[in-house]
Amino acid sequence: MAYDRYVAICKPLYYPVIMNNRVCNILILGSLMFVTPVMIGETYQIFTLPFCGPNELNHLFCDVSSLLKLACADTSVNEFSFFVNSVLFGILPFFLILVSYIRIINTILKLPSVGRQKAFSTCSSHLIVVGLFYGSVIITYLQPKSSHSAEKDKMLSLLYTIVTPTFNPMIYTLRNKDVITSLKKIKTKGLFSIKK
Repeated sequence: MAYDRYVAICKPLYYPVIMNNRVCNILILGSLMFVTPVMIGETYQIFTLPFCGPNELNHLFCDVSSLLKLACADTSVNEFSFFVNSVLFGILPFFLILVSYIRIINTILKLPSVGRQKAFSTCSSHLIVVGLFYGSVIITYLQPKSSHSAEKDKMLSLLYTIVTPTFNPMIYTLRNKDVITSLKKIKTKGLFSIKK
């Protein structure tokens, strides 16, 4: 999405040439091919750990950090692997998105004032979603072990697993002119009014 916005704003005349179906498919397949083996390896590492004692997670779902707490073996290798994966798949993409948006903002600032507002509003919805998602993920997975609390981890995990995906379609849908026009028609017809 950040690359799409970058091309749309920084190279608008080349957009149809650069962002064709082939490039979109390469971006999707590249993401899947890069992440899938790592996640399979991480899952294998966790399933090979011995678990004993209470097998109840103090979390909303089977999060890696919660599972590692239940293991009754040395998990330092798993924790280091998890930390490296968090940096690779959390911090690195976040910084790449930030770099693309810095370049986008530099380009927008060179536009006439009429085009600036539209360009900023186009990017703002994506930046909000990116900020909510990556902010909560980075805080959750890259904070020191000493500052972890089960309640804080649960709240942050709710933010990136429930709140962000829920707001995502709303944010993008409400930016669509057809949807706004339809909502205005529904409002004027009185479909949402309460009948006495």
